[in-house]
Amino acid sequence: MSTSQDAGPGRPGKVSGPFRTKTVEQSIRDTEEPEHALKKSLSAWDLTVFGVGVIIGTGIFVLTGKVAKETAGPATALAFVAAGVVCALAALCYAEFASTVPVAGSAYTFSYASIGELPAWIIGWDLVLEFALGTAVVAVGWSGYVRSLMDNAGIHLPVSLQGPDVEGGTFDLLAFILVLVLTAILVVGVKLSARITALVVAIKVTVVLIVIIAGLFFITGSNYSPFIPKAQPQEGGSGLDAPLVQLIFGYEPTNFGIMGIFTAASVVFFAFIGFDVVATAAEETKHPQKDMPRGILGSLLICTVLYVAVSLVVTGMQHYSNLSTSAPLADAFKDAGHPVYGGIISFGAAVGLTTVCMILLLGQTRVFFAMSRDGLLPRFFSVTHPKYRTPYRPTILLGVVIAIVSGFTSINELATLVNIGTLFAFVVVALGVIILRRTRPDLHRSFRTPLVPLIPILSIAASVWLMLNLPAETWVRFGIWMVIGIAVYFLYGQSHSRLGKGLERAPAPDASDEPTEPPMTTR
Repeated sequence: MSTSQDAGPGRPGKVSGPFRTKTVEQSIRDTEEPEHALKKSLSAWDLTVFGVGVIIGTGIFVLTGKVAKETAGPATALAFVAAGVVCALAALCYAEFASTVPVAGSAYTFSYASIGELPAWIIGWDLVLEFALGTAVVAVGWSGYVRSLMDNAGIHLPVSLQGPDVEGGTFDLLAFILVLVLTAILVVGVKLSARITALVVAIKVTVVLIVIIAGLFFITGSNYSPFIPKAQPQEGGSGLDAPLVQLIFGYEPTNFGIMGIFTAASVVFFAFIGFDVVATAAEETKHPQKDMPRGILGSLLICTVLYVAVSLVVTGMQHYSNLSTSAPLADAFKDAGHPVYGGIISFGAAVGLTTVCMILLLGQTRVFFAMSRDGLLPRFFSVTHPKYRTPYRPTILLGVVIAIVSGFTSINELATLVNIGTLFAFVVVALGVIILRRTRPDLHRSFRTPLVPLIPILSIAASVWLMLNLPAETWVRFGIWMVIGIAVYFLYGQSHSRLGKGLERAPAPDASDEPTEPPMTTR
């Protein structure tokens, strides 16, 4: 009979220790347990809408002007392309995994099947932080836009209810209410969430298209000269405020010039965060093998095109040195003598951030749900609602916690943790593709990442480069969160793991001790 030592990475069987892997077949079987199963209701269109809904947010309305004025000038369009390429490399890896392992949990589930339980726990712990902070940051940003619209309408909230970011404010009532309402929607059902998202995304994309089309009539060609401004030394920070690449290699990032484009790419990368959330909905997709790649790659392509178009329009309407860093699109139209567009843009931003917040919350609850179903978190949270078939317990828990955080905390300084968390997930997923290709070549892959291992290696290198451009302080905070996560794993997760306890249902043994054919083959 085979022993636990016979089971290699990705193969059926029990492997002792924190690097035991959970097979793809085991992961898929878990989705068939009635009380732990999610309802399959999403199509490729729903996934694409989710992707566009979560990607288009403050990045397109705010970062464009800030980066153009301070870092890249009109070449901001190229910075968006560079960041889009980094995401595209990762997206190709995500698409292969999501179609091969259509299970909730995204990078957590993928790494569990390829690298091992402890790395899977680390990435899951990382994603919980990433999505929680992302949701809270976006909720606070949404609150600011809505307060601005309310002020224009003559409706004023008491200062104490405008949040810590406002002088004299203590509690952000609007952000708190938004997260609770979105939590209720996600409990009722992901299909309802998709319908609401589709409506909001339609409004948001319409606003973006209005900006692009209307802005074309106010472009002045001379504003594009020089398209790549002359490089200037960056006013770098010192100590923990400095980028890690500067502390390690002595390299000092520049503003403008060719290298300024890549510096800008590490900033505008925040505008792309969220496309990986699409992968967390794999288990709720009707035909994940073909729909997941379409949803992931389609949403990323659409958003990249829109980002490049908007950046070209806004730098053509105003010289980059005169752009506003707080509301560049709205202010550009005001300077052109059309303030009405400013109101339209503010409305679009407020509406658009609603879907960003909801989809980030959806992604976090699915990762939490998957970790709970595996026993790494209490199994209490992996029971789905008897009527709606949604993971209502973690949704309610996390929704309430994030609502409180959004209401009481000023977390702008923690926003960079979202960047580093996402890039870390990209690295793990790309590494997982390489490993699973070697350990499980027999698996049927509806979508295959091209040029493996070249594409995953390029994805890892590009992600690490952007991570190195983040402040050292961000790395310290990220390291502290990871240390806490590892402690939780060894104190709770390792001993409660279903895989470790041998509670996973193994394939029926063969009549003999001879090796059997691989469970899934392609001819």
